[in-house]
Amino acid sequence: MGSETGKFSADIGEDVIAAALESVEKQREAAATGAELSPEADASAAELAASRARVEALEAREKELSTQVDQERERTLRAMADLDNARKRSQREREEVVRYGLERVLKDLLPVIDNLDRALELGERTGNWEGLADGVRMTRKLLEDTLARQGLKAFSARGKVFDPHQHEAMGYEERADLPPNTVSTEVLRGFTLHDRLARPALVMVARPPPAPAAATDPSTEVAEPASPSSETQPPGEG
Repeated sequence: MGSETGKFSADIGEDVIAAALESVEKQREAAATGAELSPEADASAAELAASRARVEALEAREKELSTQVDQERERTLRAMADLDNARKRSQREREEVVRYGLERVLKDLLPVIDNLDRALELGERTGNWEGLADGVRMTRKLLEDTLARQGLKAFSARGKVFDPHQHEAMGYEERADLPPNTVSTEVLRGFTLHDRLARPALVMVARPPPAPAAATDPSTEVAEPASPSSETQPPGEG
């Protein structure tokens, strides 16, 4: 059995411990009867004491490690619970963003609906439907200003060179007053959202009309020969 200082061994046989206990009992009996202890008995007692000390040290170390394992397990469980709570909280926040993210924009659009309601009510009450056009124009301006605050802005393509990155051609128009490949008619305006194209402008593109057919020159026309029946007879014949 090793005797290095600071090192303990847990591999103590039961027979060794039993022999040591038997030796101690004999020593106790010898001490009680006044008999002298042999050197072998002294060595066995010392070895037993050292074995007990090692066992006690190992038991204390085992309790310490068991306590550390329990503490680490509790910390791991708490960390897992915190992670699960954070995941659930993040999921709720994402759902709220999806559900209520447009709340501010929709609130800004409510005055537009109010103005349209007032314009229709005024037309029905007074019968002055001509003034409704002014109300619609004012409401459209309010709507455009509201959308512009959210980053949505309209742009016009009329009279500009056709750009496939911003325009969508619906067809061609033969226009002699416009350069070829120029937007001649704007069907729908385009919109950008924070400098990103949200909807291309729907347009008609100008192209030159076909060239007119060349006029016939009278000097180049060839006279048709007269028919025999149209020839005049000489005088006196007939």
